[in-house]
Amino acid sequence: MSDRDGLPSRNVESLTVVESILRAKLSIWLILNRSELIWNGAARATHSCGLFAASGELSTMREGDYVMPAALLDKLTAQLGFIGLGLMGSRLARRLHSTGWNTQAWNRSSQPATQIKKEGIPIASSVASLVAGSDVILSSLANDAAVRSVYFDEGGVFSTANPGAVMLEMSTISPELSRRLHQEARTRGVKFLDVAISGSTPAVDAGTITLLAGGDKEIFEQCVPIFESIARQWFLIGPGSSGVQMKLVVNLLLGLDMQAIAEAVSLGEHLQIDRNVLLDVLSKTAVVAPAMAGKFRKIKDGDYSPEFPLRLMSKDMDLVMNAAMISGADLPGASLAQSVLAANVFANGDLDLSAITPYVIGQGSGAEDPDI
Repeated sequence: MSDRDGLPSRNVESLTVVESILRAKLSIWLILNRSELIWNGAARATHSCGLFAASGELSTMREGDYVMPAALLDKLTAQLGFIGLGLMGSRLARRLHSTGWNTQAWNRSSQPATQIKKEGIPIASSVASLVAGSDVILSSLANDAAVRSVYFDEGGVFSTANPGAVMLEMSTISPELSRRLHQEARTRGVKFLDVAISGSTPAVDAGTITLLAGGDKEIFEQCVPIFESIARQWFLIGPGSSGVQMKLVVNLLLGLDMQAIAEAVSLGEHLQIDRNVLLDVLSKTAVVAPAMAGKFRKIKDGDYSPEFPLRLMSKDMDLVMNAAMISGADLPGASLAQSVLAANVFANGDLDLSAITPYVIGQGSGAEDPDI
């Protein structure tokens, strides 16, 4: 017998087998290469990640090795513990809770914890208690000293964590401390990522922050369901502490943008351009980053309630300048912005970083006119 363009049946069967093998190889190649295209440094957009989340696992490849798919974190079974309930941390904890994650929290001072407990989020009695009862520990703290204490002190995170636990450290800290955290995590057999946040409090509320991560790719992929709940996009920058380093680069731009806006407003006012016109037009120009547009409303209204406190911007600029010194980068503009922020910390540290604007305008008003 024969079929398929007159070929004998045995040949037809052979062709069918060959075609099946080729199709299978092609399918495997497409799957692996799609994974690499999406995860090898590309933006982790929510819709892209959703394609993988539906299957419950991610396929990842390392050079020369086959790696078993990493199980995604499941919000129905994973217990999250959140440390730090400041302006950012409290909002992140609320968002995780509201999107269905089993979340408990802890804070060094009692007042923020009391408030968030009223909203249905359980408060642990201690760091040790929170860590012991959590599969994933997240932290958002003010500075190096706070992170060092919470993680390394007796009864802290590392002394209590179960092997295999996942830790997402989201504070803006020095790269040196971040590397030490990664090293200690490896020693203790826990999974650790530095996951810095780009975006202020309104972006946290809206779930539109950007996450900048450093660490192991497989851990990063496991945590995608958490990222989907709090962020618009997420990036794996590179190995441990890369996320923090990228955050310093981003916040260098933030500090310089705010300094430039304050100086632009100062020049416009000294040229006697109508203040309302000046601020309205500046906010609509192409040179102003979208994230900074809201600062003009604050300046116009004289409302410097904090979205990103000036004291934290000052701290971050100090980290930027220290990183520049260590790496050999020359940042003259950042040096000026750092000095302006430092001059305002004592009086205006808890206000929004846009509160440098009256200071910059006042400096200009107090200058001597060389033509007099």
